[in-house]
Amino acid sequence: MDICVVGTGYVGLVTGTCFAEFGVSVTCVDVNQEKISQLHQGQVPIYEPGLEELISKNTKEGRLYFSTDIPTAIRRALVIFIAVGTPQGQDGSADLKYVRQVAEAIGRHMTGYKVVVTKSTVPVGTGELIRRIIQENQTEVHPFDIVSNPEFLREGSAIEDFMRPNRVVIGAESEKAIAIMRELYSPLYLLESPFVITDVATSEMIKYASNAFLAAKVSFVNEMANLCELVGADVQMVAKGMGMDNRIGPKFLHAGPGYGGSCFPKDTKALAQLAREHGYEFRIVESVIQVNEERRGRMTDKIVAACGGQVSGKTITCLGLTFKPNTDDIREAPAEPILRNLIALGARIRAFDPAGMAAFARTLPQVTYGDNAYQVCEGADCLILMTEWNQFRNLNLQRIKELMNQPVLVDLRNVYSPEKVRSLGFRYYCVGRP
Repeated sequence: MDICVVGTGYVGLVTGTCFAEFGVSVTCVDVNQEKISQLHQGQVPIYEPGLEELISKNTKEGRLYFSTDIPTAIRRALVIFIAVGTPQGQDGSADLKYVRQVAEAIGRHMTGYKVVVTKSTVPVGTGELIRRIIQENQTEVHPFDIVSNPEFLREGSAIEDFMRPNRVVIGAESEKAIAIMRELYSPLYLLESPFVITDVATSEMIKYASNAFLAAKVSFVNEMANLCELVGADVQMVAKGMGMDNRIGPKFLHAGPGYGGSCFPKDTKALAQLAREHGYEFRIVESVIQVNEERRGRMTDKIVAACGGQVSGKTITCLGLTFKPNTDDIREAPAEPILRNLIALGARIRAFDPAGMAAFARTLPQVTYGDNAYQVCEGADCLILMTEWNQFRNLNLQRIKELMNQPVLVDLRNVYSPEKVRSLGFRYYCVGRP
């Protein structure tokens, strides 16, 4: 089977590469010539553990191709995946301009039956929009089916998530399209991966509902952390006790500076806007968004308090810039607004991140970036642990203390034991713990 994946961003590149690993012939296409040239040279434009090796393997074995020739890729493919960006619009809704452009191209260039699949996160009703656009742009009438197949890939573990998913959601009205999708995912049947077969609108809603619920867990535990600080309780033990309940589960119950990334911020706002467009106020989601936005200011206040009430003229070191470990993604990362706040208050910022510094430097060039965690700690008045990369979990704290002007550690991810760090002479501040 030949398939085409339009868009070589995070979702498209992982999707295309993993399908090639399944033995499918895949052409990943993009209008960005520079990105395609990089891929031809074996350079992967995103950081995802294991992806570079998988791309190299499948290109050498002749199953994975990269091109800017979208018309040819459309004509050759039986299944066309739309994996382009759906950025947030000014009103919070998903901007579907790239999805529209792909649908127009499919309509103009299709030469036979096609299965058109949305991988991008799109609001309910997008499947019907794509159907209408294709029909309006067809130069000859050809049959096609629309399928919704949302992705559930966590950055940093995307390949594992694709190869061993919690579930595969397929939304379609055509038995023929469902059969083709089942064949495409046939390796997962051998693993007995759960499949949810439903209609297009329901499939589109499953994606938004899933991300909004996970974001709600993050905002809930952060609200609990605020209350724990006021009453002297330990939010980590609270979360552990909650997570042992199978109805709740332990994941996404980690207090910190708030959620970020390309999904939760955008998808919660898109879902809230979708509700408003239909005359409904989704109050829980609205509150989740508000709590997360306020989190940045609260964390800034915590850092300022740790520095004695003012940061003007002080050197503050930040370890971790990406929104989570094992990715270079800085989109909506808490580090950006928090560090921007500190700079506005007169602080000098140094930072180190294993993968995100190049992108972050374009956002905040005022920050001084270093080569390693210890270099940026030299002469610092305060150290912030912003992102819990594994290499930050076992730092030589005695060495860091000797490098710093003031032994102040603000652990926004609760990585370290308060007793251990304080026994070394640090003034230690964490989130939701006494």
